[in-house]
Amino acid sequence: MAREPLATPFSTEDYHDWGKNPWIDTAEDHLSTFAADVDTASYTIARKKLEGGELPPPASVRVEEWVNYFHYAFPLPAGDSHFSAVIDAAPNPFDSRRAVLRVGVATPAKAPGERLPANLVFLVDVSGSMDEPDKLPLAKQALRVLVDHLNAHDTVALVTYAGGSRVILPRTSIDYKDKILAAIDQLESNGSTAMAAGLDTAYEIAAQSLKPGTTSRVIVCTDGDANVGPHSYEDLLKIIDGHARQGVTLSTIGFGMGNYKDTTMEQLADKGNGNNYYIDSPAAAERIFGEQLTSTLEVAAKDVKLQFDFDPQVVARYRLIGYENRAVADKDFKNDQVGGGQVGWGHQVTAMYEVELAHAGLPLGTLHIRHKAPDAQSSVEDTFAMAAPPADSLAGAAKDLQFAFAVAALADVLRGNADAQGWSLDAIRSLAADAAGSDPDRRELLGLIDRARKLRTSTVAAVAR
Repeated sequence: MAREPLATPFSTEDYHDWGKNPWIDTAEDHLSTFAADVDTASYTIARKKLEGGELPPPASVRVEEWVNYFHYAFPLPAGDSHFSAVIDAAPNPFDSRRAVLRVGVATPAKAPGERLPANLVFLVDVSGSMDEPDKLPLAKQALRVLVDHLNAHDTVALVTYAGGSRVILPRTSIDYKDKILAAIDQLESNGSTAMAAGLDTAYEIAAQSLKPGTTSRVIVCTDGDANVGPHSYEDLLKIIDGHARQGVTLSTIGFGMGNYKDTTMEQLADKGNGNNYYIDSPAAAERIFGEQLTSTLEVAAKDVKLQFDFDPQVVARYRLIGYENRAVADKDFKNDQVGGGQVGWGHQVTAMYEVELAHAGLPLGTLHIRHKAPDAQSSVEDTFAMAAPPADSLAGAAKDLQFAFAVAALADVLRGNADAQGWSLDAIRSLAADAAGSDPDRRELLGLIDRARKLRTSTVAAVAR
């Protein structure tokens, strides 16, 4: 797959084009298998671009991260399962030949007091490239938000890297919050970027606190521009993967634009069994490190793989909208040596499909979820049958289905998928508006669609001239 061309002669941003999922004939392959993904960086990057007067680079748009940025309603899990599921479908309002299918799973939320003690190592890039208002200064604000929401049983250590690594703060109880905040406040940017050296130091500290009944996580704050270090990039991924297998997870938090390395950030978090987020404002920091702290820090289930089994008698063809870099071979669904995604407490995973029906009025198939408990080595499997046939119209379906499809459709258009090029942004906005209600995140999307419409119109006009 090709990397996205640079947006301007001065940009060294990096985004990877994972392609688009093809249409699959159900008679040839009735199983759709992929790893869970709860990252949201792609949506926040797009918001940053649109609010700055640019369309997001098509390769930066990962549909699943847009859909999963938003909150949807789920029932509580039944029995001993960690998961609940929602499976519903309705006609595609943009193409009468097709229907849209939503497959969603969720874990229940934990109250802050129920979260396991967390031992966190902040690994902060203080290289010269971080010397911009939306980079290191914003990273410091975000870490302050995180510290303010930690519990008395949590600990924090702070490591920096810029040409070399430095321990700014050894492992410190949150009882000494003022000391932690003072260490964050003193961070300044200088030097080149040697991420590998910083990672070695951060993992050494995190491993010292690894014990049953707690979580240990390295949180990397950077623009992803790791250009100097003793290890190759492949070695870096192997180091992160090895520590993740031992129980120390890694999350990446991205900042800034101009030289942002989206591909690096996503792959590091994937190998680290953590999450990839992008912070573009103090409000985004509050959302990730305040409102969603427990789901950000504590894993409810690991190696989570989803497999939807389409009924060949009902569904003629299907395409999964997104999850291109999360694909899992059907034969590996039950293979515990093949990993999946990590899902925290209170996390939701939603996938959208377009389908062509062979017969109307019947449920479309069955969902299987395979996952491991956080400290387990073998998987368990849950099964959820689709209970009802598609609704008669999307307007008559659940508001969550309407909104999730609007988000997926918007992302599919902006990434340039041929299957969505006939879909109107005006119609997508109308669909989103009808399902947005008073939710502030959903209302915000409407403004972003307005910006995208204007930018696409001005781009077409400029090309015509």
